[in-house]
Amino acid sequence: MEDQAEQLRELMRAKNNNTQTTTPAKDKQSRKTRIITVASGKGGVGKTNVSVNMALAYARLGKKVIVMDADLGLANVNVMLNMIPKYNLYHVIRKQKTMKDILIDTEYGIQIVAGASGFSKIANLSEDERQNFINELYTLSNADIIIIDTSAGVSNNVLSFVAAADDAVIVTTPEPTAITDAYGIIKIIATEIDNLNMGLKLVVNRVKTVAEAKKVADRMINIAGQFLNLKVDYLGFIYDDPAVPQAVLRQKPFMVLDPKSKASLCVQHIVGRMEKTEIRQDGGLGNLIRRLFNRE
Repeated sequence: MEDQAEQLRELMRAKNNNTQTTTPAKDKQSRKTRIITVASGKGGVGKTNVSVNMALAYARLGKKVIVMDADLGLANVNVMLNMIPKYNLYHVIRKQKTMKDILIDTEYGIQIVAGASGFSKIANLSEDERQNFINELYTLSNADIIIIDTSAGVSNNVLSFVAAADDAVIVTTPEPTAITDAYGIIKIIATEIDNLNMGLKLVVNRVKTVAEAKKVADRMINIAGQFLNLKVDYLGFIYDDPAVPQAVLRQKPFMVLDPKSKASLCVQHIVGRMEKTEIRQDGGLGNLIRRLFNRE
């Protein structure tokens, strides 16, 4: 494992040196990619909707955004956008296609990487596949923002992507089961991930009132702080808005279908708050790769 880790560090150093020789330091810093992982304790809380519409909100700020569908079992980012990708992450992992081949432009000013449906675990990659996948991930470094939409629950893949993120956004709703499962994933993050430097943030979806959202957030944050000694930031809420299910049925982001809806304004507010938080110095795409492939 140490040999493999050292090989990865050497690869990263070589990549960084190459970048430095072709890109001015100031420009390199300005292009540092922010990695945002979106996760949830259970399915059905609107996690993918949050991911896609956050991406659109970032794009409207002039950012170059990629949404990576990291649900390796039931990929559905493309479904939400009414797209049928010919190739996906599976083809990259198996060295059949490059990341450039599978990166899909959308009509909404964002790009997507379709999930590797039918592929179970990143940890199962052979050394050759692993090195190839690392090289391909580096080709995404010209993006300002990469939003990783994970599968619901607490699989090893989800924890890997959470550990590798600059910001991990946990999505819940006010339903008791959703709150319980959201606390469950936060608890596992606290116990399973050895480096908690990522910004752990909470979004409460489908709320009726501001007070309802604050009540849920306060409860989650207080419990995490008291029992897990873990800081969770309240990023914001999204109203239970009829524009959202209408958008899902029409396979269009609600930010596009009704940009002035309550839900759209909430997402813009959430992204505005995210923009005010700094990326830590050791974050970015290099950290994603280091954490993703060095984790036991």
